[in-house]
Amino acid sequence: MKEFKRLTPYREALRLVLDDIEEIGEVEEVALDGALGRVLAEDVVSPIDVPPFDRAAVDGYALRAEDTFQAREYRPVELKVVDEVVAGGESDAVVEAGTAVKLTTGTKIPKGANAVLMQEMAEREGDVIRVLRPVAPGQNVAFAGEDVKKGELVLRKGQVLRPQDLAMLKAMGFKSVRVKRKPRVAVIITGSELIEEFDEERLRSGKILESNSVMLKGLVSEYFGEPVFYGVLPDEERLVGEAIMKAREESDLVLVTGGSSFGDIDFAHRFVRLLFHGTTIKPGRPIGYGERTFVMSGYPVAVFAQFHLYVKHALAKLLGARNYEVRVRGRLTERVPSQLGRAEFIKVWYENGEARPIRKKGSGIISSLVESNGFILIPEDSEGYLEGEEVEVVLY
Repeated sequence: MKEFKRLTPYREALRLVLDDIEEIGEVEEVALDGALGRVLAEDVVSPIDVPPFDRAAVDGYALRAEDTFQAREYRPVELKVVDEVVAGGESDAVVEAGTAVKLTTGTKIPKGANAVLMQEMAEREGDVIRVLRPVAPGQNVAFAGEDVKKGELVLRKGQVLRPQDLAMLKAMGFKSVRVKRKPRVAVIITGSELIEEFDEERLRSGKILESNSVMLKGLVSEYFGEPVFYGVLPDEERLVGEAIMKAREESDLVLVTGGSSFGDIDFAHRFVRLLFHGTTIKPGRPIGYGERTFVMSGYPVAVFAQFHLYVKHALAKLLGARNYEVRVRGRLTERVPSQLGRAEFIKVWYENGEARPIRKKGSGIISSLVESNGFILIPEDSEGYLEGEEVEVVLY
């Protein structure tokens, strides 16, 4: 079997991918309820102040702060309650010297008032309250525009929308939002040894239950794409070629697993004009890319690594996505050696500031993925990291 003539360094291979990908131009408007995880197509500027008026931050009494300055528990100040109002209502009363208006959290502050006294700080009898402690001007008041001011840039183009982003949009009065169209991502699985349904007899005879498809469809969906499954194909050159050609015409990105090396039945790479074929990453060295098509390994762990090191960045480039990856700093619980000349994808479990490497090795050991929640990448010019060394962990 032929070997790769040249292993492309990881960063160089990633640059070739990203330089080849062009951002999708199509935009669609979706309701906020369906916008979670979508990528903003344009900057969002607030059309209003949030909150739109000065409002009470606590249940209590709106008053003039200066009326309370002399108040003490042993010498309370008495004020007359001239009105009562709940959130959603508005008092017509004007707070003058010696008066107060009872209100609930979120209620608009009546004219004349400049502070809110917590109700626990007052004793009430009839329409009179005895103020037990002083308050300062502005105390317990949420001012208009305190959260967001009218005309303020709130969300930037490329933001992957989170639940809190949707809450902000709703608070500004938006019912829908303009987002990038989801890229169609073709998933093609190849391998004559693969079966899709449990069959004990066939498994005993050398077949393997296929698992890459469900993993890749999940990863594509997680990273804002729309997976389109083209099936599990046997290692037949014509069938593999036809599927790749069709998928390329119908999709924004094509993912093919299996057939990425130089074996007699490795056909996938023959149908793509590759920009590179074979990289320094481990696991997942036999990967190629060209014509918006990734020719990937057949082993699940290698496919998972290839997706996180290449494919998700390609998807982000297609959409102009910004905040699609979470990186944290963690201290290694043990030494992680590596070999010069290769970029190593090390699975870890990150918790409480510590990164514990997963001991299980092998490109087919799916349980090593289940037991991890992130990875570190050891670059080609490093022989690894020491126990206790602080490293960057990419969470997944």
